[in-house]
Amino acid sequence: MPHVYLGNQGTLNGLTSGDAFFNRLGASIAEKTYCESGSSTAWIMTVGATGGLDVESLAYAKYIIVWAMNMINTNLHAWPFILEAKKKGAKIVVIDPVRTRTAKQADWHIPIKPGTDAALALGMMNVIIGEDLVDHDYVKRYTLGYEELKARAAQYSPEKVAEITGVPVSDVRKLAREYATTQPSAIREGVALERSRGGGDAIRAITCLPALVGAWRHVGGGAVEMPIWDFPFKFDKICRPDWIKPGTRVINELELGAALTGELKLDPPVMSLFVHNSNPVSQAPAQNKVVQGLQREDLFTVVSELFITDTARYADILLPATLQAEQYDLQVTWGHLYMMVNQPAIPAPGECVPNVEMFRRLAKTMGFNDAYWDMTDDEMLREFYDWDSPALKGITLELLKEKGWMRLNVGTPDKRAPHAEGNFKTPSGKCEFKASAAEGGNFVVPVWRSMYEGMQPGEPLDPVPDYIASYETPHSNPQLAKRYPLNLISPKPHGFLNSQYANEAVQQKRQGEQFVLINPQDAKKRKIESGEYVRVWNDRGSFEGKAELTEDVMPGLVMANLGFWSSLSRTGNTVNACSADRHCNLGQAGTYSDSLVDVALV
Repeated sequence: MPHVYLGNQGTLNGLTSGDAFFNRLGASIAEKTYCESGSSTAWIMTVGATGGLDVESLAYAKYIIVWAMNMINTNLHAWPFILEAKKKGAKIVVIDPVRTRTAKQADWHIPIKPGTDAALALGMMNVIIGEDLVDHDYVKRYTLGYEELKARAAQYSPEKVAEITGVPVSDVRKLAREYATTQPSAIREGVALERSRGGGDAIRAITCLPALVGAWRHVGGGAVEMPIWDFPFKFDKICRPDWIKPGTRVINELELGAALTGELKLDPPVMSLFVHNSNPVSQAPAQNKVVQGLQREDLFTVVSELFITDTARYADILLPATLQAEQYDLQVTWGHLYMMVNQPAIPAPGECVPNVEMFRRLAKTMGFNDAYWDMTDDEMLREFYDWDSPALKGITLELLKEKGWMRLNVGTPDKRAPHAEGNFKTPSGKCEFKASAAEGGNFVVPVWRSMYEGMQPGEPLDPVPDYIASYETPHSNPQLAKRYPLNLISPKPHGFLNSQYANEAVQQKRQGEQFVLINPQDAKKRKIESGEYVRVWNDRGSFEGKAELTEDVMPGLVMANLGFWSSLSRTGNTVNACSADRHCNLGQAGTYSDSLVDVALV
């Protein structure tokens, strides 16, 4: 029977035992590209698997660009370091289509049309190179492909960039000059950058900027995308890709609806589905298609969960999972450089078990006699990390249990400058403006696909980053825009963690009901007043929410947060009813913010 499973990333009780179990079972490989996959591919192509700038070192920066991230909602632990820098005189710039909570606390908010960030980055390069603000010594010593990048940037004059992005010419020039000449300068890159057709190249272009101006020379200079790359995992030991049979097919999780409904032609079709650490009915694009697929009478579905989520409602078998407070784990994070031990605060009730124990039991039931399934939790943790790595010098599992958390041995925030003398993790050891990894075509970083190296997407890639227009905008698709003239973006919520906690009364009160931010100009055309319920729709589906008229969104743009549960919504649908199951140009990431819609009173 052909199987596929869905599981979000995690640690001992997340990615680890699940990937190994399904590789041993012979299931289809699930590409877990809900978020960070396009960012990871772009980052690794440019600077390699490096943690980059430490978020704590932001306190030492003099010029900070928060690019496509609402940190006060989704990266709050790093915000105090930016406030510390601000007290010392640093300028804080936020580039975002929406005047978010974070943008309102910045010194300068630059509104930008969704999906045009690569054009702005290339326009900054145009000014930096044209006005000779380049750190030529750093570029000569520690970069590759400067002449090619220079030629690409020459195609993006500030005037052209202003037309594409909506950012005024004067602001393009001012941003470039201030960023290049105020050192150390830092960029906090948001995952939202990948959520349109050209999102991968946007991240590549932005990641080139610090090397161009020599920002990496300084403590507090450079860029931060996801520090997880500094943690010395042994992913092959964790995921056991050696158990994957050659030629095993890959199914991308964002195409779940297409895979289950038969739109994606699979032979044989998917007949069983296992879901853990994931809620695709809420989080996957093309929501109506996902639900249609889950309703198949011949589909056997197993869900491991804490609650009856929108996805769990379709389970044939529901397995009770533990809360974080009920399980043992060694955790890392995508946002800082600390290892943390999670000790159970309370015993798990009833039949609830952690993921690792669930998969042990399933493996034994299925007759898997590999030593992997006999390891204790501690034995797994000792096997899954390189404890001899310099990054773990002075750190042991025993000390972690005693202290609770310990910082990686990768330099202190006041001294850490990992690429002051190059030492990038690319094949050349340099920041690659012209990426050598492009020769192999498009790829998903193996950690997001059970460490499977086979069956990569492989589409041809330009080795130098460029601006790639979105699938759905009034400029790129004028015919579609005649019917659906508004761009819809769906950022993460303030009160939930993706879809987690969206069923809890206290968090529902904090987040409020589903709202739709709309500019007063667009609302006036549609005779919509604040507080009225509106329908947002396109050919893929629709959802409803309460209109909030605000200048915080540009004309032509509407915003509705991701994460609400369909079963708790007004109509049984949420914002992902309108999103498409397409991919950005790198890493098979989703294009959640690349949708045209219209809005009307209910």
